[in-house]
Amino acid sequence: MYMLNLYRPSFGHLWQCCEHKDLWGCSRGLTHIPISTARCLGSRKIIAMSASVSNDSGISVASVAIQPPSHPTYDLRGIIKLALAEDSADFAKEDGIVAGIALADMVFQEVDPSIRVEWSKKDGDYIRKGLQFGKVSGKAQSILVAERVALNFMQRMSGIATLTKAMADAASPACILETRKTAPGLRLVDKWAVLIGGGQNHRMGLFDMVLIKDNHISAAGGISNAIKSVDLYLQQRKLKMNVEVETRTLEEVHEVLRYATQNKTSLTRMMLDNMVVPLPSGDVDVSMLKEAVDIINGRFETEASGNVTLHTIHKIGQTGVTYISSGALTHSVKALDISLKIDTELALQVGRRTKRA
Repeated sequence: MYMLNLYRPSFGHLWQCCEHKDLWGCSRGLTHIPISTARCLGSRKIIAMSASVSNDSGISVASVAIQPPSHPTYDLRGIIKLALAEDSADFAKEDGIVAGIALADMVFQEVDPSIRVEWSKKDGDYIRKGLQFGKVSGKAQSILVAERVALNFMQRMSGIATLTKAMADAASPACILETRKTAPGLRLVDKWAVLIGGGQNHRMGLFDMVLIKDNHISAAGGISNAIKSVDLYLQQRKLKMNVEVETRTLEEVHEVLRYATQNKTSLTRMMLDNMVVPLPSGDVDVSMLKEAVDIINGRFETEASGNVTLHTIHKIGQTGVTYISSGALTHSVKALDISLKIDTELALQVGRRTKRA
């Protein structure tokens, strides 16, 4: 449902065009309320004054107490119909990587299959501030219903993709991963954005990979016991699944390698947690991480975690670690500013046709 507000300052009145009877409680046509009154009344207290359709001017306003000024070519009904089929455009309000275009298409189609969306960019492309990279055409009601949902997805996903791209470039040759620290209900969306930004996905949930964390190790009575429990669980249930274990010290790294030498294990990756040590200068010491990677010597994939920022990630990536994971990609994302605006060129065309511009 779309409502067009026409304000005439010289008369001090508000003209409201209502398309459906249940909007503001008015029947099809125009309602007319003094501005001072409209500010005080609730929407349910507005009294409708209907306007009938005429053959020449489009709408007869004979029943309206104060009539709009006359104009020989101004077709109010035509303008209203045009407003119900507006064009709008997506604009980038800051530089970044655009993501969520495919999801926005889904949103618009869900609201109204007749909406047409055209994009000059695709997911993963770089966009600059001020760039118009998309155009949406259809009923104004449908566009406005879908607008905020589509933009919310695109802004969040583009923010994630932009940070992911920056960190992925800096981390090379290591690969950047997100974590499960995603917004509730948006895990698939957040992880999709990471892929668009050039990162890779960590496990989707508890069902597709086993990650033995510090609390599991403490509960099991040690890191070897924790890995053994997982191996036994997978063997008994005949499950094939990647297994990762978190190590916090070089002693734990050595213990895991001894266990793997003496036992058949499903272990595929070792997390090297908080082995990046922050320094008072703002730099980081990665010597412990580098030593752990050298000790493992390619027997397992390695993943660095902890103290990972855009400032530190390049140095971490040079240690030979396979992956670098960062929860900040999704839990502290800054949305990219994107807006959808009614096409101003269309407004100019209407103005020229009605001799108002």
